[in-house]
Amino acid sequence: MARDQLRRAVIIAVGSELLTPDRLDTNSLFLTQRLNELGVSVRCKLVIGDDPADIGAALLLAIPKADIVVITGGLGPTEDDVTREAVAAALGLPLEEDAEVAAAIRSRFAARGLPMPATNRRQALIPKGAAVLPNPNGTAPGLWIERPEVVCVVLPGPPRELHGMFDAAARSRLAPAAGRRGIFRRVVHVTGRTESYVDEAASPVYSRWRSAPVPIATSILASLGQIELHLAARAATPEDAARALDAATGELEAVLGRDLVSSDGASLEEVVGRLLRARGQRVAVAESCTGGLIASRLTDVPGSSAYVHGGWVAYDNAAKTAQLGVDRG
Repeated sequence: MARDQLRRAVIIAVGSELLTPDRLDTNSLFLTQRLNELGVSVRCKLVIGDDPADIGAALLLAIPKADIVVITGGLGPTEDDVTREAVAAALGLPLEEDAEVAAAIRSRFAARGLPMPATNRRQALIPKGAAVLPNPNGTAPGLWIERPEVVCVVLPGPPRELHGMFDAAARSRLAPAAGRRGIFRRVVHVTGRTESYVDEAASPVYSRWRSAPVPIATSILASLGQIELHLAARAATPEDAARALDAATGELEAVLGRDLVSSDGASLEEVVGRLLRARGQRVAVAESCTGGLIASRLTDVPGSSAYVHGGWVAYDNAAKTAQLGVDRG
């Protein structure tokens, strides 16, 4: 595939357990970070159960939206591991046993003094024409499938196996065809304002940087008492990105003033800690209705013992008077 053609990605996470409230899809977070480092933007993420028809449908849905589709999970030896079969069927490729892969799986079991279960032979079935990505941490090989319209990368689900395989095998294949510009991120924290106020104030800055030589994409995320502005610069080098992000955050500081508490991702409690350290001051907290929340947030910061003296939670009026000297009147 020609250089600079892999710019857009779709990630498909396979596993019925990911559709329950008990398991998070952390693989997609790892892959997004790695793809961004290569200059590949993630267009969407899909979570699919262990159903061959659903996996195939998700792949066919993803192909028109992406230059690369990364599928994780479902490469094990058990009955519900159906990703390789589903991908092969969706792409119209027959499965063939790879003798080298089969031998490597047998050797892995032999090294532990164990016979290879018959079910593990399924892991040696490879779609015709696919390249095998070695698995340094398990028995399931990954797959690299190039088609005229898309590159499909299939990786195992266990994070230890996926991380090792991506960094050792997939990354080097992707890099020559990925964008020459990486994606570099920064988070700006604003407090004391509503989401709509911040968005309106920052909108002119967004517009200027969206079409700048080093373009910056923006998004806004609101949580209790705090607004996060996420900036993503696409640049050839980290230094180019840093200069653009510094300039953009400087413009945001100008329009948001003291409501902007940090431009380096630091939380409000981290900023408070920095100020106390810089001034050589310490703080003690007396709380009632907040029930220790303020003390908890302050002491969540590593090294906060340098500036947090202690805290008291006095909820009952008598306790407030006896312990804190609050005037009952």
